[in-house]
Amino acid sequence: MTDDQLLRYSRHILLDEVGIEGQQAMLDAHALVIGAGGLGSPAALYLASAGVGRITLVDDDEVDLTNLQRQIAHTTARVGMPKVESAAQAMAAINPQVQVSAVRARADAALLDTLVAQATVVLDCCDNYTTRQAVNAACVRHRVPLVSGAVIRFDAQISVFDTRAEGAPCYACIFPPDAEFEEVRCSTMGVFAPLVGVVGAMQAAEALKLVAGIGTSLAGRMLMLDGRSMEWSTMRMQRVPDCPVCVAR
Repeated sequence: MTDDQLLRYSRHILLDEVGIEGQQAMLDAHALVIGAGGLGSPAALYLASAGVGRITLVDDDEVDLTNLQRQIAHTTARVGMPKVESAAQAMAAINPQVQVSAVRARADAALLDTLVAQATVVLDCCDNYTTRQAVNAACVRHRVPLVSGAVIRFDAQISVFDTRAEGAPCYACIFPPDAEFEEVRCSTMGVFAPLVGVVGAMQAAEALKLVAGIGTSLAGRMLMLDGRSMEWSTMRMQRVPDCPVCVAR
């Protein structure tokens, strides 16, 4: 670690739970962030500021004026720019030492199979059910921990799916791939802007904990937030014996 890095990350290094070893683990890590919108913006910015050495962003969308109410990695001047490029610029402005790969593409199974295999941790910051299932399947297949977040209207949730742990469920254990699911999007349902910041920051925190081996992750638990009352609730989760994704891993 260079003198500049020791100074930049000094507030992490001062933490007994992190120290030099934990910060070095972050510098050596590769985080894959699926989605560069409401959740991906704060998650990616915090990962970059914390010094995760390699960050790959995947998103196929462009910055739109309607995004700016909540997608804090983007600016008015970058409307029309690919989101991954806009977010990469924001991350470089915070920490130019981080290596950012901007992948403008839809996260399909083939792309995920390649990218997840290279990652230390994956953050699901996307906004559609099909992609979430594909991300989960790739993480199970390559035994990479997945930090999943979602926000719609005033409701939010976050969990970690880490099937490296005995008995820990995958995303498909809780949300079966073949379930009848009504897709809801913020473009039609709306979303309270600060909640994506809350959950995206928590996703970054869980990812950094996993990378540095700090504390206890949310594996086996889902936190749910009612933004109207600001009340959290916790749901305990277990692996489903007949899960089509993780039971035969």
